[in-house]
Amino acid sequence: MTMGKILGAAALAWAGWMASPAHAGDIECKMNFRLAGWSVFYQTAEGSGTVRCNNGQSLNVKIRVKGGGLTFGKSEIDNGVGKFSGVSSISEIKGHYADAGAHAGAAKSAGARVMTKGNVSLALSGTGKGWDLGVAFGAFIIE
Repeated sequence: MTMGKILGAAALAWAGWMASPAHAGDIECKMNFRLAGWSVFYQTAEGSGTVRCNNGQSLNVKIRVKGGGLTFGKSEIDNGVGKFSGVSSISEIKGHYADAGAHAGAAKSAGARVMTKGNVSLALSGTGKGWDLGVAFGAFIIE
């Protein structure tokens, strides 16, 4: 097995572990969102979404992405989905999630990312359009 396959399998296993509920009392929450932004060394994006949990709670949220790095581009995500784990109340959804990643894309693209905020994990996926290239570090903020 090549090193690339080993690292790929390890990354998939880690993402699956991060997206699974950590405690029996956790609720399942899902966010549908839209996000648009740009980057030229400094990365910024804004959007909105709705979080719905399996216990009947729901919350409209504002989303911001702030960061920096060696990054250039402009992008838009129209049909984003976020799945939260480690949540016992919808109030735990809000806050700053640690975010880091390398990215490259042109025209239409799709992607996925897993990030954390304490015990809460957020697995994001979505499709969008635009172009981008670089490595960025920052925060994914839900308000």
